[in-house]
Amino acid sequence: MNQLKRLLGLFWMILGPLIFITLIISAVHNISANGKGDISKPLPWIIIITVFTPIAIGLIIFGWYAFKGEYDTV
Repeated sequence: MNQLKRLLGLFWMILGPLIFITLIISAVHNISANGKGDISKPLPWIIIITVFTPIAIGLIIFGWYAFKGEYDTV
């Protein structure tokens, strides 16, 4: 069970930056002056990225502690 926790810790450490980078790429791709919907405006993307940044950092920290074995049972 402890090995599974450590593997999932590695998964969380990879998932945080991967989703953040995907979000940035999507924002750059979807923001346009000629767009018709809200998705093409920069303000919603700024809000989404601002809210998600601490979540991604938290995933990385949680994954690091799980990978180090801090959540192993004694």
